[in-house]
Amino acid sequence: MIYITGDTHRDFSRIYNFCERVGTTRDDIMIILGDSGINLLLFGMDDNLKSELELMPITLFCIHGNHEERPFNITSYEEQQWNEGTVYVEPRFPSLIFAKDGEIYDFNGQKFIVIGGAYSIDKYIRLMRGYQWFKSEQPNDEIKAYVEQQLDNIGWQIDGVLSHTTPKSYEPTWAFLSDIDQSRVDKSTEEWLDKIEKKLKYKYWYAGHFHVDSQEGPIKIMFRSIEKLLE
Repeated sequence: MIYITGDTHRDFSRIYNFCERVGTTRDDIMIILGDSGINLLLFGMDDNLKSELELMPITLFCIHGNHEERPFNITSYEEQQWNEGTVYVEPRFPSLIFAKDGEIYDFNGQKFIVIGGAYSIDKYIRLMRGYQWFKSEQPNDEIKAYVEQQLDNIGWQIDGVLSHTTPKSYEPTWAFLSDIDQSRVDKSTEEWLDKIEKKLKYKYWYAGHFHVDSQEGPIKIMFRSIEKLLE
């Protein structure tokens, strides 16, 4: 089975409980829509968490968020082929799989493109307090060009999209934090996704990032809920 959920931020208790309740196996997949937090501390300090997660009876497939480093910037990751697309995996932790933006993956015959990344509204607080912040959090021009080339190759028609943030037109503005000045938030990724969404023919679009479970037009935003993919 293939399941999907939103941001975990290093707290995998709901996934642990779900696996125990449902009786999952390593053949089952849990898609995390960004900010898993598995590659947050770096320099080997994430290894204890990874070792714990490797014992779970499920395979994690993680989209890139904005509270984690990109695997291609971590030397222990290798590129592998998985479900017809390129992924990043550490040999020591083979059940922790990280998506490459722009790759198209096959999930039970359905094709999904991955588009990760977003801007961190807590960027300056993190920098001020000495917490990790990653310059690579948003897709750069090279990643954007690759995503668009991949969509050109398939004629801008696909079964679904797995992204971290949403197109700007479908942001859950009702859920925005009242103490954040939205005029200072970089919306370039959301604006780019807007252009993609308007041009793309798709059936499903799942996103995380906003810490709500909500349906915004055609976009399903997920946080704590866990569902079967495509249900």
